[in-house]
Amino acid sequence: MMELLRKALSLRRYTLRVQLTLLYSGLGIALCAAVLGAAGLVVRRGSSANSGVPGVIASSQDGTVRHFEVGAALIFGVAAVVALALGWWIAGRLLRPLRTITATARDISATNLHQRLGLDGPDDELTELGKTLDDLFGRLEASFEAQRHFVANASHELRTPLAGQRTLLQVTLADPGAKVESFRAACEEAVQLGDQQERLIDALLTLATSERGVEQWREFDLGQIAERVLAARRQEAQRRGIHIDASLVAAPASGDPVLVERLVANLIDNAMFHNMTGGTVEVSTTSAPERLTISVSNTGPMVPPAEVERLFQPFQRVGSERVRHGDGHGLGLAIVQAITQAHGAKLSARPRPKGGLEIQVTFTSSNA
Repeated sequence: MMELLRKALSLRRYTLRVQLTLLYSGLGIALCAAVLGAAGLVVRRGSSANSGVPGVIASSQDGTVRHFEVGAALIFGVAAVVALALGWWIAGRLLRPLRTITATARDISATNLHQRLGLDGPDDELTELGKTLDDLFGRLEASFEAQRHFVANASHELRTPLAGQRTLLQVTLADPGAKVESFRAACEEAVQLGDQQERLIDALLTLATSERGVEQWREFDLGQIAERVLAARRQEAQRRGIHIDASLVAAPASGDPVLVERLVANLIDNAMFHNMTGGTVEVSTTSAPERLTISVSNTGPMVPPAEVERLFQPFQRVGSERVRHGDGHGLGLAIVQAITQAHGAKLSARPRPKGGLEIQVTFTSSNA
């Protein structure tokens, strides 16, 4: 019987519910058959042991055996029906979360990735599968959203340098008296515009990567990262006449070290570019048992408190001026915010009374 059950389960045309029903009911039926068989064996042995008794008693015992066999057959038949019904019901109960998962996953597409399974129930394998799929849908949603943002931002911001490059070349070519010097100057300016586009695309890619989240978590030291970033920018700070005041301590955390280094670099670059000659940039890291913080503050123009939040959005204006000017593209602080969110960190910013900003990013310590 078990061999027949095994062959039945191997048939692909049976649904999982049918296979589970056959498995559960088959085990119940086999157990019932074993019990009835053992009881029948005991009854027959008892009858055989009394084979030497008078005929009337022997006939009565034979009738008892026949009645037992008929009753056992009826009990076996009823037990088989009950086992099949219970197996079907139990299989349905067990597979109900799986049907929910299948139906919801089928409905999810690129336009409704916000939908989640949200399975409730005991902490079993199916609930864990539902949570895993919810996490997967969340990452897919973040990836699609990052892609949409990237396409929108790129199409919006690349128009200006491309139009300027095309106009520059068209004007030069249309000038019948243009000389070699004019063409050389036009080409040099076109190269500068190309460099600007390259930096913009790099910033947009970093923003899109940050919005997808952290895929592989590794240990890093925030103090060492800040020290390395500052070492690469001290010469530029001297050229701008900006004093850098650093107070760095070891601050171990976990996350994506490449993204965190970009976060620190954007904070320091923002503090330098939106500063003034003779100004100051203060960078510090602090470490506590459960959290670590990097703080970057700078002197510079006054920032209205109502405008601080907008500074962390791509390509936003503060008052009537672009966030970006000269060295940036208005994406630096947007990248900072995206990386902060990807690491589950906390970002805070406040304007300084005499001008400039103070920005803090707090991570969870790897020792927590």
